[in-house]
Amino acid sequence: MSAINQLNSIFQEIFDDPALVVRPETSPSDIADWDSIAQVKLVLAVEEVFGTRFTTEEVSSLHCVGDFIAALTRGKGEIA
Repeated sequence: MSAINQLNSIFQEIFDDPALVVRPETSPSDIADWDSIAQVKLVLAVEEVFGTRFTTEEVSSLHCVGDFIAALTRGKGEIA
């Protein structure tokens, strides 16, 4: 499963919306419930699913779905 598909599943679960479709440019302005609490839940879920830990600097740079993809691929090789 590609990173964007895995992230889409995570977003669907966190926002309890099975019809939600995210793209790299999807940001909090596109999802009404994407607030600071949801951000923490997203970070924790992404870390768990991908088996990684983000640094504080990486977490502070997560402003859209594409930023999650970039953080996942940075220094870890390409995640398909």
